Amino acid sequence: MKRSIVALAALAILSAAAAVSTAAYAAKDSMLGAAPERGTGLPSGQCLRSRDIRNHTIADRNTLLIRGGDKQTYRVTMAGGCLAGATQSDPIITRNPPGADRICKPIDMDIGVARNGFETRCIVDSIVRLSPEQVAMVPKKLRP
Repeated sequence: MKRSIVALAALAILSAAAAVSTAAYAAKDSMLGAAPERGTGLPSGQCLRSRDIRNHTIADRNTLLIRGGDKQTYRVTMAGGCLAGATQSDPIITRNPPGADRICKPIDMDIGVARNGFETRCIVDSIVRLSPEQVAMVPKKLRP
């Protein structure tokens, strides 16, 4: 009886530590600062077309940086660590959702990453255009 109580207490402590560690990792900001609020999209004058995406880099497990045909850099934040394990050379796959040819809101962007012949679909949380100052903060090797 005493052993099972000690074992349960140890299990509870380990579970709590894992939860705190996971929450801290998820809340960790990227080099660009805190992620934009979920659902943040582009103003109508800043929308882009998926066919205009010229290059991309993976900044961290949740952040994709893309360069548009307008030579602007966009930060696309994904849910659930979708980019974890992806490399810079992994191609991104974009599709136009039905009825949408412009990307203005997260729901307008249908994106995935091809790894080892398999595609991982991503849920886009937010998309924002970076200012020149924000782009300057990105290390050169991570600029799209």
